[in-house]
This record gives sequence, structure tokens and C-alpha cells, in this order.
Amino acid sequence: MSRKPSDSTPSPLGLHQPLAEILRPRTLAEVVGQQHVLGPGMPLRLAFESGRPHSCILWGPPGVGKTTIARLMADAFDAQFISISAVLGGVKDIREAVERAQAARDGLMQQRTLVFVDEVHRFNKSQQDAFLPHVESGLFTFIGATTENPSFEVNSALLSRAAVYVLQPLSADDLKQIVALAQSHQAVPAMESIAIDRLVAYADGDARKLLNTLETLAMAATQEKLPEITDVWLLKVLGERMRRYDKGGEQFYDTISALHKSVRGSDPDAALYWLVRMLDGGADPRYMARRLVRMASEDIGLADPRALRLALDAAEVYERLGSPEGELALAECVVYLAVAPKSNAVYKAYNAAKAWVKQDGTRPVPMHLRNAPTQLMKQLDYGKGYRYAHDEVDGFAAGERYLPDDMPEPGFYEPVERGLEIKIAQKLRDLRERNATASATASDAPGSAENG
Repeated sequence: MSRKPSDSTPSPLGLHQPLAEILRPRTLAEVVGQQHVLGPGMPLRLAFESGRPHSCILWGPPGVGKTTIARLMADAFDAQFISISAVLGGVKDIREAVERAQAARDGLMQQRTLVFVDEVHRFNKSQQDAFLPHVESGLFTFIGATTENPSFEVNSALLSRAAVYVLQPLSADDLKQIVALAQSHQAVPAMESIAIDRLVAYADGDARKLLNTLETLAMAATQEKLPEITDVWLLKVLGERMRRYDKGGEQFYDTISALHKSVRGSDPDAALYWLVRMLDGGADPRYMARRLVRMASEDIGLADPRALRLALDAAEVYERLGSPEGELALAECVVYLAVAPKSNAVYKAYNAAKAWVKQDGTRPVPMHLRNAPTQLMKQLDYGKGYRYAHDEVDGFAAGERYLPDDMPEPGFYEPVERGLEIKIAQKLRDLRERNATASATASDAPGSAENG
């Protein structure tokens, strides 16, 4: 989010400004993180360099630089910057922004205007619609910031007129860089490396949270006249919450491992316990939702395909409702996954296929499986002899082969005798028997040697 400001920036102690504001970047080059959109040749960087501002939505979690990017965009285009909080503002603020934009456009300097709406998803439909005519007329450039999926929370009419840029949580290296910048400004004392690691894990990708915590630590360390912030002292100051849950550290991964193994072991009570332990300790529910989707794919698979859909639904419900309401959907999902029949057959088959392809050569696609959109390709026998399965008995072309000509049957997928895979296994046995019968019949037919 932030990087070293200009050398003329006064000391934070002298201004009594929040550290996050003191270290806010003054140029695009000073931004830490978000290189997937701000790096050379990336879309948002190109927008800055084009000289032509455009309306956009900045979507990402708290503390990743949405406000900073909006301010830098205003500076880059020498535009008047008007900030509206959708939490506190309303139609009156929108009306005032329009008037100020008109005054800037019609004044002697004819200045552009950029209107930044923080938490834009909190505006209702009519409030969001109020921006449309002014965005279309070019009176101002609209930039909305949201922590929620804009597909759900921003009106389609406004969304269609704005590019969407997805911002990511800052990495551990990004956050450590910010700690170093704060120390270079003597805003915080020296810190043990293990204390920095713990603080970075605690911030969880949120630069604002990191800087606010650093400020708290700096004041406490100054009062106690500490020459260095140790890990032991850090735990004491930040309290029981950090002590109970070392987010990003060994305890974090131990706990998620316990949750995964409880689901795999079909113990709903244990799975619920570890889920609640993680949520209570401050784990990001979105991270938990992603892990549940993974469990549904890895440990249940086709034994119960509904599990994957339920996991995706739980993730969407949480995005819609947030905490604490959305956490119940995660709990429902955990219980379902725990009691569902288990199969890792698809997981094993996928890994086996990856391993095969990695060590195998690039085998050509058999001629009968190739598409033939042109006459020349048909003349070259592309697609010749292909049997359209829907025209065959039971929709199955017995004896037809779909692997490369010289590749043996690999047997990647072996369903287990649990859940839906019981029926899948029987189906595959039946189909293989039909294939074997068809192949035997073909080999007994006249001319089979020449056709082989």
C-alpha cells in the first residue's frame, strides 16, 4: 500500500498524523504491491500512462491501496479529487460533488474532477444511478472502491461503464517492506525478526492494519523506553487474541490440517470444533471457504458430487452476508463434507495423469478424433472414421478408441466402492466389457490384420 514519501515529509510525531497517512505514496512508483495491475505494461499502469482517465471499480480487501491508487490517479491527471464515503454519505454529497465538478469544468482553469466513492456497495440502487448521467457526459471520472464482489453489489448499468480492477492482499514481503520503511523514518524502534514475522502474519495482507498496529507498538515502546521490540513483548501488548492464534505460523497450518483430517475422517463434531477455533482466532472466512472447496474436490469427489456444489454455495453465501451471518453456511458445509462418502479417486487420477504427461512425449491426436472444418482437412482424412456416440446404441460407440494410437490404457481413474462411485464403477465395468467384445469381434472380421 505505502512506500517512502518525499524527504520533505515532516516527522509523524510532529504532525500527529496516522502513520498510514504519513507513509502514503506520492507517486505510482512508490506503491508497494499490486504489481499485477500496476507493474510495467499492466492494465492500470497503462491507464495512468495514457493521459486519459477512465471510470473504474477497485475491488479488494481492506488495506491494499484502493484509496491510494485513486488519489494517485487524480494527481496523475491533475484532477480535482472529491472523496465520498458511502457509509456516511448520501444523495446530498453526490449533488455537491456534481456542483463542484461543474464549477471546476466551467472555471478559468477548466480542471478535471475525479469522484472517489469508498465502500460503493453500500450505496443503494438509486444512489448509484445518480452517478450515471455524469459519468456518461464526462463531467467527472468515477472511481468506486469495494470489498464486496461488484457483480453482486454494483448496479449493472454503472458496472458496464467502469473497468474492474481486482486488488490482492499484500504479500508478506510487501508488508515487511512497509515495516522497513516505517523504521527508516524512525517511526518504530528496532524489532526482532521473529516479532516482524508475527506482526506481518497478524496484519494478514492489510497494510493499514499493519501500520496502525506499528503505531500502537511504537507509542507503547516509547513509554516503556524499549530499545527493541521483542516477540515476547509483542505478544504481551497485542494481547490474548494473537497469542491464541498465530495466523500464518505453525499453529495456523496445524489447525487447518486438523480440520481437513477431521473432515476426511468423517467426524463432524471435530470438524466443527476446528472450524470454530479458526474463525474465533481470526482466520479469514474466505480462506476457510476456499479450503472447504478443496476438501470437497480432494476427499469426496464423485462419491458425492453435491459436496462441491454445496462448498461453492457456502462460499457465495459468505460473500453475500459476511460475518457473522455467513459463517453458518460454512458450518453447514463442514458438517456435510464430514458425513459425505469419501473418495480421492479423481484426485489420484489427476495426479497420475499429470505425472504421465510430464514424463511422456507429445503424442499426435489420432486422425479420426481431429476436427475437419475445411475441405482440405477432410481430404487429408481428418475426422475420417469417427463414430458419433449419440448415433450408437445407448449413446456409446463400443470399441471406439480415444487415446493416442500408440498409448496403452493408463487406468488413471479407479472409482472406489463408496457413494455414487459404486454406480460409476459398475458403469465403467459394463462399458469396458462392451469395448472388449467389440474389439474381439473386429479382430475376427476379414481384413482385420490390414486394418489393425
